Amino acid sequence: MVAKISDVRDKTPAANATVPGVGPLAGVEIAEFSAFVAAPLAGMTLAQLGASVTRIDPPGGGPDQFRMPVDDDGRSLYWAGLNKGKQSVELNLKDQEDQRVAQALVERAGIVLTNLPDRGWLAWSNLKRMREDLICIRLVGQPDGAPAVDFTVNPSSGFPCATGPSDEPINHVLPAWDVAAGLYLCTGLLAALQHRERTGEGQEVRLSLTDVMLATVANLGYVADVQINGHVRPPLGNEIYGTFGKDFVTADDRRVMVAALTDRQWKSLTAATGLEHELTLAGQAMGQEVAHDRGRWHSRRALEAVLEPWFAARPLIGIVQAFRENGVLFGVYQDFGQLVGEDPWCSEDNPIFARVQHPGTGSYLTPSSPLAFSVSPGSPPLPAPRLGQDTARIRELAREQEMSADGPALRPHEA
Repeated sequence: MVAKISDVRDKTPAANATVPGVGPLAGVEIAEFSAFVAAPLAGMTLAQLGASVTRIDPPGGGPDQFRMPVDDDGRSLYWAGLNKGKQSVELNLKDQEDQRVAQALVERAGIVLTNLPDRGWLAWSNLKRMREDLICIRLVGQPDGAPAVDFTVNPSSGFPCATGPSDEPINHVLPAWDVAAGLYLCTGLLAALQHRERTGEGQEVRLSLTDVMLATVANLGYVADVQINGHVRPPLGNEIYGTFGKDFVTADDRRVMVAALTDRQWKSLTAATGLEHELTLAGQAMGQEVAHDRGRWHSRRALEAVLEPWFAARPLIGIVQAFRENGVLFGVYQDFGQLVGEDPWCSEDNPIFARVQHPGTGSYLTPSSPLAFSVSPGSPPLPAPRLGQDTARIRELAREQEMSADGPALRPHEA
C-alpha cells in the first residue's frame, strides 16, 4: 500500500522537545553561529546524533530566517528543516552584555561551529584564549577567506558545463557543495574532538567551500582526465558517463532511469526486457562487445534505440514489476509531490520518519539521522525551535557562570 502523507499517523514529540543524553554524541555541547545551509546542516546532523547544539542568531533572526519555502504565515520551512533538535538564542553580538552571554556559552560548550568571518572576538586568535582545549570549526568561502556561496562556487566547478543535453551551462538545483561542506564540517569536528580526547589540545579547523568543490572534482577523476588525457567531459543528458545508463519514456508518459554499472546488472536488464539477442547484434553493428562495460558505453546510442520501443509499449507498473523480478537497477522520475504522495519510503514505513508538530507551522513528516546504529541510536525526529526560545535560560546560565570563578576569559569588544 502506498503511503500518503495525509494517512501518516501522529507520533509527535512535544513541541520544542529535547532528548538529553540520547545518541553517540550525548554530552557534546556546541555553540553554533551560522546561517544558510552548510554550517546549520552540520549542526543539525550533530544534534541528531545526540549533541546539544545551541544556535545563536541576531534579534529577529539571521539572513536565512524567512528563506523559501515558507508556510502561509511566512515561516520558513527551510529554516525549520536545517535547525531541528537545536536550542535557539537571540543575541546582538555587537552589544557588550550579549557578547558576555555568547562568550559564556562558548566557554561552557568548548566547541564553536561557525561560518562567520575570522574577526572580532570570534577570531580564532581571541577564541583560543578562552579555553586551551577549545575547538572551532569554521567554514569560509574561498581559500583566502574571501566570500563565496554554493551559487558562485558551482559555476566554476565544471559540472554545469557537463549537465544537460546542450552546450549551455545548466546549474543543478541541489546545493551539492553546501551539503558536502556540511558533512565535511561534521567530519572535521569529530576528528578534532578525537584529537582533544587523546591530547587535551584544542584547535581551529577551517574548511573552504571552494576547496570542497575542487577536492570533489579531483577525487572523481575530472582533473586527471584533463591533465592526463586532455579530455573535457561533454554534456550527455541523462546518460551515465563511461557505462550504460539512460532514461526512457513509458507508455503512460512516465520516465524511468536504468543503470547497468556491472556485467551482472546488464544481464538483469537484458533478461527483464527479453532483448539480449537484439542488444548483442546492435553492439556488434557498432564493432563493440556489449557483455563488457566499455563496449556498452561506446555502443550506447545503438542500445538505446533497441530499448526505447520496449519502454514505449509498456506502462510504468508493468516495467517496475519486470525489473523487480529480475533485479534491474532502476529509478522512477518523480517530482516532490509524487515523492511525498507516492513513494513508500517517504512515509512512516521508513524508520527515519515520524510526524512531528513544529511550533507555529503544523505537523509533517520529519526525518531523524539516516545513520542507523546498532548500539547507540541517535535522537528521534525532533522539531525545530522557535527563534530565541532558549534565550532567557542561556542568559541566566551566563549570569551564574560569570559569578563563579570560571567566568568568560574574554571581555567584550567590537564584534
